[in-house]
Amino acid sequence: MRKSSLILFLLCVICLSACEQTSAEPLSTAAVATPFELTKTLIPTSPIITSTQSTPVIKQSPMPTLTTSSQHVTLMAVGDIMLGRTIADLILNEGFQAPFAFTANTLSSADVTIGNLECPISTRGEAAQKNYVFRSPFAAAKSLSYAGFDILSLGNNHILDYGVEGLTDTLTALMSENILVVGAGLDASQAYAPQFLELNGLKLAFLSYVDVPTTDFDYLNWEAGIERPGIAWAHADRVREGVQIAKEEADIVIVLLHNGYEFWQKVSDGQQEIAKLAIDSGASLVIGSHPHVLQRIEPYKDGLIAYSMGNFVFDNFLFPPNYSAILSVELSPEGVESYELIQVVVQLNGVPQIMPYTIKE
Repeated sequence: MRKSSLILFLLCVICLSACEQTSAEPLSTAAVATPFELTKTLIPTSPIITSTQSTPVIKQSPMPTLTTSSQHVTLMAVGDIMLGRTIADLILNEGFQAPFAFTANTLSSADVTIGNLECPISTRGEAAQKNYVFRSPFAAAKSLSYAGFDILSLGNNHILDYGVEGLTDTLTALMSENILVVGAGLDASQAYAPQFLELNGLKLAFLSYVDVPTTDFDYLNWEAGIERPGIAWAHADRVREGVQIAKEEADIVIVLLHNGYEFWQKVSDGQQEIAKLAIDSGASLVIGSHPHVLQRIEPYKDGLIAYSMGNFVFDNFLFPPNYSAILSVELSPEGVESYELIQVVVQLNGVPQIMPYTIKE
């Protein structure tokens, strides 16, 4: 890790130890200029600010070479969702709506909404021997349903924090709310399998893979096997084959990747290689998570890559991880037609809120 990233991490740890939990109160319109400017720097092209929106949006021009079609799907995607620790307390004390009180209406407005669930939903299991383990109560499944999530990636470095029991309970809890999962399962065939959704005459396929560096724990040991529960690992051949097979049945393939380095705003070579491999293999959209910060969005060939969507619901973080966004993408049979970022700030208690803003005359 670069020296600057290490310094940023240490500063965050020091600051967090002194922070007190805040309530899920709406933000004022007073302090939005700094995060707005920061988010703009993460976009590779010059954005157009749409002043007619009631929420701040960075809107991109249509993707080149793509044509319009009557078969359209609006997809919204967010980054890491961690519903344990103080978020779990919030759910139990204030109700399942609490984590998404300020974002559920927006998320539910999409045809399909996806994210990365960064914790098991369970009361069972033994904690893994690693620095950070997360777990959320069963009511968290209802929270996710209330927010409008249709598909969640479980392919990450926390879904097995409480072992097979935690994973099994998570699958059961999400199934009870009709939420599909990708990236983890009770064996390799389930973990690596795509999920399909047909909406507005457009068939979508979703895949999820993990490739995080060994730090306090070797996450490759969590890879699913023939009779072993676990996660789908982002081996190049697995990603290539998975996308190609999914593309045979679907109009659009969306790949969710959990990789890169925590707190790095710079995209790593490994992130670029596997994301571009997915596009080269037939995917139209790649959405990343794990770094806890927003990273750049890159049009690549006929596809789009959002390398990291950062945090969405996550407590005990400060800025820049608390600057985030909802990615809204318009899909057609030809692929990604356009996209925009709806800016979000994650409050210190971990609850996201869409940023208010005013236009200067």
